[in-house]
Amino acid sequence: MFFKSAKINEFRLWGLVFTLVGMGIMILGTAGIVLWGQAGKIVAGIFMVFGMIALLISVAVYFWAGMMSTSATMLQCPECGRQTKMLGKTDRCMFCRTMLTLDPSQATEHTPETSEHKA
Repeated sequence: MFFKSAKINEFRLWGLVFTLVGMGIMILGTAGIVLWGQAGKIVAGIFMVFGMIALLISVAVYFWAGMMSTSATMLQCPECGRQTKMLGKTDRCMFCRTMLTLDPSQATEHTPETSEHKA
């Protein structure tokens, strides 16, 4: 996991990235009309198509994350005590980013933290 967050949150992050990139591409395409006048309309049209493709990819990513979220295992985080969703055998808490696992061979002994370690 690249950003050390829950897997579902990472999929949602990629959906957001594709949304912003698609909108940015479309905005840059409309700048072609300002810069090149009549000839810029072709550039704007091309950029609009690429932007729309990026937005459709973001819709697919959000839909996929939503479908995975409905079948995710719900459990209570031992660290923060909040209910979180988990994909696969190992994942991170959506709130405090603690590593969680359902595999007993990968589990560690949980020791409660002292008050000086908690933020």
